[in-house]
Amino acid sequence: MTKPIIEPKTAGEIASSVCIAMARFEQDFMGRGPKDIHAHLVGDLLIVRLQGVLTAAEQQLIKTLPPGKGRDLLKEVRTQLIETARSQLEEMVEQTTGVASISLHHDISTKTGEEIVIFTLARAPVVRETRRR
Repeated sequence: MTKPIIEPKTAGEIASSVCIAMARFEQDFMGRGPKDIHAHLVGDLLIVRLQGVLTAAEQQLIKTLPPGKGRDLLKEVRTQLIETARSQLEEMVEQTTGVASISLHHDISTKTGEEIVIFTLARAPVVRETRRR
């Protein structure tokens, strides 16, 4: 019996799958999902932009602590949480793209509530061209 041939996904299908998985991760791991999420494949980079990720408690922390202290504390905690879940995130990326992640970079803006996660992949994923209509 022959295995069915699996056609590669388009870059848009990969990005959509990454968005769904990242939103689920944020919900499960951080306690709430982002208000908006976008993913982009650029060669061997997978860039994920999450907007509206700060919880009410985090926003309050930023407002009440001395300038800079709340921001630094929040960035440190969020970075530690991402590092704790790094293997889960890398596994999700590999399952979605078919390519292993070799590095992960993360930052969050306490002003805009925007979070950026960048995965460097071992190579650019194989994608099929979008069909023209």
